[in-house]
Amino acid sequence: MNRFFSIFTFATIVIFASSCYEINETIANIQIYRVDAVGEKIPVAGCDVRLFALGSLNQDFVGEPRFDTIQTTSEEGFVSFNFSDMYVGGQAGFAVLDIEASKGSLFGSGLIKIEEMMTNEEIVIVE
Repeated sequence: MNRFFSIFTFATIVIFASSCYEINETIANIQIYRVDAVGEKIPVAGCDVRLFALGSLNQDFVGEPRFDTIQTTSEEGFVSFNFSDMYVGGQAGFAVLDIEASKGSLFGSGLIKIEEMMTNEEIVIVE
């Protein structure tokens, strides 16, 4: 009876402890600005923002993109990407993605390191 009780107690603790693990969202927020003549940052609305990362690279073969997604900025020059569905628990690191932003003749680029289960932010200046 005592052995049954200890096994039952251990199983109960394991079940409750595993259900307490909460996975937070993995978000990438990008803010797009242009700089006016006086050096003031102005948000760029309607700018296409592309986040992407190529697969393996070598001299003979360029791999398929692992990530490749495009969104358009809001009136405040802001865009948000949610990568929560792509996160796998226990993985070390998530991704470093290239950023390309364009609207008409304006273009800017950058990099964003996306850490798992966090909100990651980056600013891109288009010229």
